[in-house]
Amino acid sequence: MPERRITRQIRLNKLIIGGGAPVPIQSMTNTDTRDAAATLSQIKSLAAAGCEIIRVAIPDNQAVDALPDIITGSPIPVIGDIHFDYRLALGAIKAGIHGIRINPGNIGDEEKVRMVAEKAGETGIPIRIGANSGSINADFMEEKLRKGLSREETLCEALVDSALEQCAILEKYRFRNIKVSLKASDVPVTVAAYRHFSAISDYPLHIGVTEAGTAGRGIVKSSVGIGTLLLEGIGDTLRVSLTADPLEEIITAIRILESCGLRAAEPDIVSCPTCGRTEIDLIQLAEKVEKLVSDIKNSGKKIKLNKIAVMGCVVNGPGEAKDADLGIAGGKKQIMLFKHGKIIGTFPETTGFERFKEELIGSTE
Repeated sequence: MPERRITRQIRLNKLIIGGGAPVPIQSMTNTDTRDAAATLSQIKSLAAAGCEIIRVAIPDNQAVDALPDIITGSPIPVIGDIHFDYRLALGAIKAGIHGIRINPGNIGDEEKVRMVAEKAGETGIPIRIGANSGSINADFMEEKLRKGLSREETLCEALVDSALEQCAILEKYRFRNIKVSLKASDVPVTVAAYRHFSAISDYPLHIGVTEAGTAGRGIVKSSVGIGTLLLEGIGDTLRVSLTADPLEEIITAIRILESCGLRAAEPDIVSCPTCGRTEIDLIQLAEKVEKLVSDIKNSGKKIKLNKIAVMGCVVNGPGEAKDADLGIAGGKKQIMLFKHGKIIGTFPETTGFERFKEELIGSTE
């Protein structure tokens, strides 16, 4: 497990963030926030899949009016996403929002920022400052480019400078209950910006790669960027930003955390690649095992196994996956089951998977 960089600790409702606490998964609803019922329905679905923090867009007063029902019914903390209009931030705070995401620089004059900072301070809710490569201060960019820095170096330093500037605005009003994000769609720039900021500040960090793209491309970019940061001990919350169903964001985030050793897979599912020795539909078999495990976990049961192996060869499979608590290997019209490398039975292909299912269910509690 990577050694975490210790940041200052903040509280989002009952959830502790930073200071070495577990890294929670965040997503954002894509429903119309003004429709409280639809928004709550999506929040509950995402929470059931493993989402631990949800952000909702607050574009107008009608969305603010829907917040009390959403907040009351949500099983996880709710963050309000607000741009430009400080009155929406004040309304969200009054409605009981658990946290807000703003850019102090686009809220307006200092008096407006002061009112938001003071109301957030009075209620004890955190503010997330979002520095984004698409909206950073143009003066910062020009200054860096004049120094002869590369585009990537310029973006990295401008992101950090923008985030520090936004923090300073809130700090001026003695508000330090802050979480920071520094996101770009460029993975190396994103990683470099988070590295730089984490070296000079102890504010907790929300990590992710913005505008990562569709599931196929975005999962890869997010896994590389978020995974790199987590393995370096950087990151206190995360979101996988995909042009896809938000459920895909949760599934990917969970798998990233598991792969980085920050969460137990319960169980880890490994499967070998296909090759010329494979005599069954290994892809279909692996997908069936994954779905079976998911269905069992979604039913509320816990699988008391650390690793499950899905192998395509009955000759080498049990030996190659001898560290698996339970394994299934396919041969020509037959299914072999094994535990810790020892064969426990060979069955016809038509009944082998059912025997595997029995073994798996027998390991639950």
